[in-house]
Order: sequence, then C-alpha cells, then structure tokens
Amino acid sequence: MAVVAFVVLAFVAVASGVAVFTVDSMARATFALALSFVAVGGELLLLDLGYLGVVTVLMMVMEMALMAVFMVMFMMNPAGLMPMSMLHNRRGSLAVSVGVFVVLAAGSVFVPWPTRRGEPPADPTRALGEAIMGSKMLVMMAVSAVLFATMVAALVLATARGRYDRADSPERP
Repeated sequence: MAVVAFVVLAFVAVASGVAVFTVDSMARATFALALSFVAVGGELLLLDLGYLGVVTVLMMVMEMALMAVFMVMFMMNPAGLMPMSMLHNRRGSLAVSVGVFVVLAAGSVFVPWPTRRGEPPADPTRALGEAIMGSKMLVMMAVSAVLFATMVAALVLATARGRYDRADSPERP
C-alpha cells in the first residue's frame, strides 16, 4: 500500500510541477505549485520524515496562499486569471534544465554514497529541530508570527485607498 501511495504522490508531484509551466494563468500556476509541494510533503511523510513532511506542507501551502492574496491585491488582471505564459527563453531554459539534470543524475550515480555510522536517534523530529535551531526553536516560532503580522500591518498602513481607488480613475469623486 505504501508503494502505491508513493508512486501516486510522485506522479501527482511531477504532473502538477509540469502544470506550473503549462497552465495559462499565474493563479493556476500557483495552485499547481502548491499541489506539487503537498505531494512532496506526502512523500516525506511516507518516508517517516514527519517533521519535514508537515513543515513542507504547512510552509508551502501558506506561501502559495499568500502569493494568491498578493495577486488579488496587486496584479493588473484580477486574481492573475488572464492568459499568460510561464515560459520565457524556451531553448535556453531547456538547455540549462537538461544540463542540471544530467549533472545531478551523474552525481547520484557516480559519487560514492557514505555508509551509516551509528544509530538513528530515538526521536528524529526532535533531533532535527534541535540540530537546525538549537534552543531557539520556540523563539523562532513566535518571531515568525510577529513578522507575518508586521508584514500585513505594513501593507494595510501603506495605502489609504483601496485597490480600485486610483487618483486618475474617472469614477473617483
């Protein structure tokens, strides 16, 4: 069952990653990218990497939601739904992506993999959190909420008018 779930999630991740570059609007590309990251988070959960899987899903879904909100607020076309292309310099980007793939694939095949030394910790989630943040994990969680609130407040205070209330608008009194 886990193998089937892994294959399905891998297919969803790759297909939605391809969709990012084939859909015709920024909003659709955003949601396709969010789906790709959720599928990758599911893959991490299947690999018993609970902390990384949950953090990937939460962080990427929140990031994509914020991107969608900013699209609605600031883009010329409502919600980024007008047709557009996400592909620029097709030949150059294809050459770079094929080159990077070949280098990474060759590295994974030809570089000798290290052997495991020691045993995994009893609680890998806690060990990873402490390795990344040390004793500052709780502080960083609180600071991230404060930073997000500060960004929202700065945006609210930065403009006295709404999105459609422009100085040159004929509807403005």
